[in-house]
Amino acid sequence: MTKAIQVLRSLGPIDLKGVRRDSMLPWMISIPIISALFLRWAVPPINQSLINRYYFDLSPYYPVLLAYFFVVMSPIVFSVLVGFLLLDEKDDQTLTALQITPMSMNSYLAYRVVVPVVLTIILMFVIFPLANLGTLPPGDILITALAAAPMSPMFALYLASQAQNKVQGFALMKLSGIVLFSPIAAYFIESNWEFVFGILPTYWPMKVYWTLEAGEPGVWLYFSIALVYQSLVTWLFIRRFNKIITQ
Repeated sequence: MTKAIQVLRSLGPIDLKGVRRDSMLPWMISIPIISALFLRWAVPPINQSLINRYYFDLSPYYPVLLAYFFVVMSPIVFSVLVGFLLLDEKDDQTLTALQITPMSMNSYLAYRVVVPVVLTIILMFVIFPLANLGTLPPGDILITALAAAPMSPMFALYLASQAQNKVQGFALMKLSGIVLFSPIAAYFIESNWEFVFGILPTYWPMKVYWTLEAGEPGVWLYFSIALVYQSLVTWLFIRRFNKIITQ
């Protein structure tokens, strides 16, 4: 515990400085909050207008909107933030210098994994009530948050291990959007064919949320798959990242 606090004290101020000096990263953090406020204030009037004019009720599809803004966007915000900080540290040779300091690379990577997970869970507890489109109790929000939070370090390490610099990282982020959000289509498939999307790690946290929202069985199976699958992918990216910085 003491060692973890020391790592946080050492790297936390450096990260805050790195975020502040980048014009894009502070805005990234505000995107989920702005999106939640949009859902809260704009979606209900739009839905009422659709009902009045076209007799179309949008409310059965609120879980689709929340899967996008709540389940995926929250972890992705911190993954981009951490991923770009890692790319900055690669460019500045900070990671090379770190290898001759008393801090071990394992401690450094543990910090990079744990901090975005914790921040994602906190953000998800803010976003869902703020959007005010769902009725999940706090326990179900926690289960969903725990299932989705590993996505944050997973995608951050993907960016850091695949991109050479922030320009490439930004391009990868945009290209990956299709993969990250495409499992939303599974919501509209009323057969076992929806599990085809299970090849994508982002499907399983969404499935956990949709199962809880519908009050259906199987949530713990989907929760377990979400944690194991994302942890495995994260471990693979950690290995690749370690290989790159030690070359």
